[in-house]
Amino acid sequence: METLGMLMEGFAHAFTPLNLLFVVVGCLLGTAVGVLPGLGSSMAVALLLPMTFALDPTAAFIMFAGVYFGGLFGDSTMAILMNTPGQASAIASTYEGHKMARSGRAPQALATAAIGAFIGGMASCIVVVFLAPTLADISTSFGPAEYFALALFAFVATSSVVADSVLKGIASLILGLGIATIGIDSVTGTERLSFGVPDLFDGISLVTVTVALLALGEVFHIASRIRRDPASSSIRRSGRPFLSLREFREALPAWLRGTGIGLPFGVIPVGGADVPTFIAYGAERALDRRRKPPQFGKGAIRGLAAPEAAGNATTGTAMGALLALGLPVSATAAIMLAAFRQYGLQPGPLLFERAPELVWGLLASFFLAMIVLLILNLPFAQLWAKLLLIPRPYLYAGIAVFCGLGVYATSSSVFDLFLLLGIGVLAFLMRRYAFPIAPLLIGMVLGPLAETSLRDALLSSGGDYAVFVSSPIAIVILSLLLIAVLISIIGRFRARQRKDF
Repeated sequence: METLGMLMEGFAHAFTPLNLLFVVVGCLLGTAVGVLPGLGSSMAVALLLPMTFALDPTAAFIMFAGVYFGGLFGDSTMAILMNTPGQASAIASTYEGHKMARSGRAPQALATAAIGAFIGGMASCIVVVFLAPTLADISTSFGPAEYFALALFAFVATSSVVADSVLKGIASLILGLGIATIGIDSVTGTERLSFGVPDLFDGISLVTVTVALLALGEVFHIASRIRRDPASSSIRRSGRPFLSLREFREALPAWLRGTGIGLPFGVIPVGGADVPTFIAYGAERALDRRRKPPQFGKGAIRGLAAPEAAGNATTGTAMGALLALGLPVSATAAIMLAAFRQYGLQPGPLLFERAPELVWGLLASFFLAMIVLLILNLPFAQLWAKLLLIPRPYLYAGIAVFCGLGVYATSSSVFDLFLLLGIGVLAFLMRRYAFPIAPLLIGMVLGPLAETSLRDALLSSGGDYAVFVSSPIAIVILSLLLIAVLISIIGRFRARQRKDF
């Protein structure tokens, strides 16, 4: 009952005209950026981050949440219409969704995606309202050893599960940890990796890194391929812009199964919505093989409904893990953690006590964002595709200018603009050679936490490394880490065996 009471207070805070406006603006911006090829919610949040420091924290995070949710739907819109997923989380939706669009069922495919996003997102919001306070209570028993184990879990799980190559994932993670150590050590006052450059004594801003990696790197990537990738042909529109009762009944079990698959992945550090969408698609494909005749490969509505619900079911629980534990499980969550720190806030159990209006207003805004997205996207989803009419050179040139303006506005430093350019080139090379971005971001965000926790644990134990396996919570986290690594190794070994045959 206490949780419901706090949620009602959150709704009272979220229903103010200004906060409602920021919900709508966030949903519009997230969807608009999501429909652009190669872009997504993480890039939208990264671009908005420098622009929101003048806002009230609650308003800023309500808008970020709308961008986060809207970006996932926008990614799927382009995956369905143009076979061009905005992010990896929308790849599974292309398999059957684009076939539906090519057969003249684009309105039904978009409606399936919108309803699936709503069901998965609402279920995750309901879960997180009751789960986040419980996670926050549990996390009060966390000490330095437990937080170090949690950070280690995020590092290893993200770098080994998300990346196609474990070595590339670990290399990306190490690069992020290295960037996080640049500057003056807060404990010893020692200069680290700054090479005597005064501008690096305060370290490298996470805003600069995120904008360079997610936005400018993508601009360089698109520019390098713009002459080789002709624009996709448009999809013919026909049919009714809604689902029939038969189609709704066909999709409903897949929506529910996808939601069930996606919910746990919101608190597991495996990169966000990418993994559950493929699991949900694979489950529906396995079930379809038992049908006579099988529908997959012909535009099966279940093949679109399940991954859409699974991907959006991770959003609320991912925000719950961020708010209650301070644990970012995706690139977007890592950027939002940086935003909390820019406002002088630290996600975790104390956040619920120190800023209850922000926390519960934000949780209430999740429900509003889901409703706003359904209202916006059911009747108007196809209109987002018209953004592709903007010539790509002008579009991406504008994004590059916006990146520079945003970074300069936060620091007023020309040196940061050179850093932006250099890291943008690094991001381009990472994309060129298939190095994942998420481990680098999570390494940079959680690196300071891991370092501080490691030092505090060793100081409290007199240098005894047994402190890291001396508590039940740390043992459980490390055991889960070991299981995750073993599952990943076994899965890769089996995949290699199948290739050999």
